[in-house]
Amino acid sequence: MATKLVDLVYWRNLRKTGVVFTGLVMGLASLFQLSAITVLSHICLGIMCLTFPLRLYYKLLELLRWNPGVHPFQSYLDHDSSLTDKETVMLVEEVVLLIAFAVTEIKRLLFIDSLVDSIKFVVLLYLLTYVGVQINGLTLVITAVIAVFSFPLLYKKQQVRIRRLVRAIRAFVKKIRNMCLSLYESVRPSGAPEPAPKPVVAAASKQKAKSK
Repeated sequence: MATKLVDLVYWRNLRKTGVVFTGLVMGLASLFQLSAITVLSHICLGIMCLTFPLRLYYKLLELLRWNPGVHPFQSYLDHDSSLTDKETVMLVEEVVLLIAFAVTEIKRLLFIDSLVDSIKFVVLLYLLTYVGVQINGLTLVITAVIAVFSFPLLYKKQQVRIRRLVRAIRAFVKKIRNMCLSLYESVRPSGAPEPAPKPVVAAASKQKAKSK
């Protein structure tokens, strides 16, 4: 399954990826005006508007003895899309582990296990409030689908330039961080001077005088 997803994302089969990508974007865009049930019903009706006449045409050819009874969609019917027991168990384990990790991570952020991570989470939530005002979740899903089908191919074609840009951005961020640290070190107040230790010689002479 992972290999098929990678093949789709990297456009290794242009026709198959084009159909999947166009169907996803058009289906999600249709949800702005129609409900999910209506969109799904219209998609199935559109597919059957193509398959049903073609099936009748082949059946008519079979009755006229111009066709030896070949089903036009036999390859799709013979394709086994079911999962084996091992694949099902592995898929369920991956889903359960992903959900458990998400719950643990959210609990750790909400109850301030790490102060720095929780502050980052608060900033992210604050930015998402502004994002939610401007766009809705469906727009984000459509944008994510377009990005998933676009960025891997773009990275594959412009790999050298993107790596060079990433290195430049990391160097700039590191430079800014070092400047902030040096500025903090320069303005940070120095600690109070430690008291000078009492001379040991004077203490020893006092002890000798008492013993005399």
